[in-house]
Amino acid sequence: MSGTSLDGVDGILVRFDARTGRQQTGAEAYVPFPETLRAELLALQAPDANEIHREALAANRLAQLYAACCGQLLERAQLTAGQIRAIGVHGQTIRHRPGEFDGIGYTRQINQPALLAELTGIDVVADFRSRDVAAGGQGAPLVPAFHASVFGSPSETRVICNIGGISNLTILPAASAGAAGHAIGFDCGPGNALLDGWAMQHLGTPYDANGQWAATGEVAPSLLADLLADPYFVAPPPKSTGRDLFNATWLTGKLSAFGAVAPADVQATLLALTVRGIADATRRYAPDCRTLFVCGGGAHNTSLMAALRQDLAPCAIDTTGALGIPPQQVEALAFAWLAQRCVERQPGNLPRVTGASGPRVLGAIYPA
Repeated sequence: MSGTSLDGVDGILVRFDARTGRQQTGAEAYVPFPETLRAELLALQAPDANEIHREALAANRLAQLYAACCGQLLERAQLTAGQIRAIGVHGQTIRHRPGEFDGIGYTRQINQPALLAELTGIDVVADFRSRDVAAGGQGAPLVPAFHASVFGSPSETRVICNIGGISNLTILPAASAGAAGHAIGFDCGPGNALLDGWAMQHLGTPYDANGQWAATGEVAPSLLADLLADPYFVAPPPKSTGRDLFNATWLTGKLSAFGAVAPADVQATLLALTVRGIADATRRYAPDCRTLFVCGGGAHNTSLMAALRQDLAPCAIDTTGALGIPPQQVEALAFAWLAQRCVERQPGNLPRVTGASGPRVLGAIYPA
């Protein structure tokens, strides 16, 4: 998995029990993006010259990094390619515009699964989102079905919050344990994307480690109110978003209506925006939630986690580690699960979450 934060590739090796469907995780690996590739992937988020050629070259480079990640997993687990049924690879989203054109729209993930199959000698499952979009859905989020299969509880409502570049929620009512159709999921707003971009612009670092810089600033209430006034925050699900909306241009437009705001205060306000997007959606759609479990990179931002605890009290805040899966493994594990569903010709989407016209088998298989 390589997500909206554009930091690198997370990989995990997982074995699924054919009888129970339960998973047993093994090795994990992480391959960071070279800065040149990260910059190119960020540039490809917006229209520019020679896009087709540049996208193809970036896809080839990504496939090489995915292959390196798989190689690390095999080495650490002391396995061979012949012992692996399939690689599930999401690709790198550069455009996400579902429902916008002729009621269908599109979603675009840079990927070169044929090259990955060639480099690894393992079947590759890719292109998970497009079938859901073709069926009238958002194509996202796709992880709620997996969340429901592993995190649901028969006795309490739980919320799983992935904080990557974008934040998304999966709401698992007590009845959803073993019944994924009861789950609700949607993107609730920005996660780390705006925070990381502002840190790069003013600190020259790819992210604000532990939210330390944000902690030195003061939230600007008027600016926060203006950011939260974006119609996306009150739009009902199903809904999904990305850097197509929450990007540097969006932020610059909002800031232009204000006088000088200290950069650290902007960072503090952006952190508060991420928190409010999560907290407001949780209060609205899961008022009986007793614990919200965080995964993704945001789980390691101590300032963000502290602000979430304050805003959502008395709802407890923890990470998915408390449920048996470390927060950095959840997204990659979800796409391994989706790949396994594709191989078994089982649907991987939740129509109630994505808005698709029905369950669909997600993904395309590229044989080794």
